[in-house]
Amino acid sequence: MHSYAAVLRTPHALSTFGAALLGRLSYGTVSLSLALSAKNASGSLAVAGTALALFGATSVVLSPVRAALVDRYGPRRALVPMAVVYAALLTVFALVTRDHPGTGAGTSAVTLGALAVCAGACTPPLGPTMRTLWSQLMPDRRMLQRAYSLDGVAEELLLVAGPLLVGILVAYAEPAAGVALSAALVLAGTVALALSPVPFPVRRVSGRRGSERRERTTRTRPRGLGQPVLAAVGVGLCLGGLDLLAIAFTERQHQPGTVAWVLAALSAGSAVGGLTYGAVSWRSAARPRLALICAALGAALAAAGLAPNVYALGAAAAVAGLFVAPALTTAYLIADEAAAPDARTQAGAWVNTALNAGISGGTALVGVLVGTLPLSLCFVLVAVPALGCAAVTLHGENHRKRH
Repeated sequence: MHSYAAVLRTPHALSTFGAALLGRLSYGTVSLSLALSAKNASGSLAVAGTALALFGATSVVLSPVRAALVDRYGPRRALVPMAVVYAALLTVFALVTRDHPGTGAGTSAVTLGALAVCAGACTPPLGPTMRTLWSQLMPDRRMLQRAYSLDGVAEELLLVAGPLLVGILVAYAEPAAGVALSAALVLAGTVALALSPVPFPVRRVSGRRGSERRERTTRTRPRGLGQPVLAAVGVGLCLGGLDLLAIAFTERQHQPGTVAWVLAALSAGSAVGGLTYGAVSWRSAARPRLALICAALGAALAAAGLAPNVYALGAAAAVAGLFVAPALTTAYLIADEAAAPDARTQAGAWVNTALNAGISGGTALVGVLVGTLPLSLCFVLVAVPALGCAAVTLHGENHRKRH
């Protein structure tokens, strides 16, 4: 696609994007690596699950705080120290969970949990930072839409490729090697991203003697994020619920091994939808467009409950996926427009946090419902957050036009 080639031909875009992707690959490798390493060290799947949950929860909850630090101090002064501490903690985790042949040594659950919490608290916000840099690289909104679409599809592919890379690695080495690899990836990618010549948003203020100096600022509460955050939560609830419903559906069809293909169809649909969406020059405003995309996602998920077999479910998942990346791309665009130039990283982090929180909430909710309600009804309930987001947004737009 010519439009995406134009995005990458923009000066400094390819090197900056490549650095961000290198660091973000660690997000695809770290979760599975941490779980396998914790299981290897403690001998308990429950301990491994708890450590991973603590890591994920801390990382998600504190993401806007870390993004605010990047907005205030810039990537070199904030992002690099985070990455150094984060990589160091992952390295320690790898060391304490490595194999000790013949010693019978293990690692306590408290130690694993403490390291997981500390590492999660320091996770560098590479995604939000890259989206801020995209907004600097692409002042044209149409080009920025293409950049965000490309960024979202690439990030999703990394999250798929990461576990595959870990699987290959642990076939020849112990699980701790995956944690060490994650540390190396995030450190190398973050340092390369911070050294990018793309300027980070700053403003000019008067110095004490009337001369101007450049100072980084931050807005602690970016405004106008209600719709994109709501949409991200809705999409996350849908995705988290769909993952568990796909497992339940394939098990009831006595084909549990096909769940990977259903989820792959969802990812493939999202990639196709994201690239197609980014290549179109839309004339409609972003906010009502986001509402329509969420409505389409909800309708596709509700229809998936009518699937008679795994093949039909895979096709329905692919159709639903067509609207996932466009919804997130539009949410990030709206957040970028709503935020002050020096608060864009934090605004993007709020959307990202909402998405991850929604995924966790959707998984937990469906886990409670799937054993008590018919699967077809569960699919409809999973579609409700996206449909609700669309209804609320369209109502707000109509109210605004009347007044």
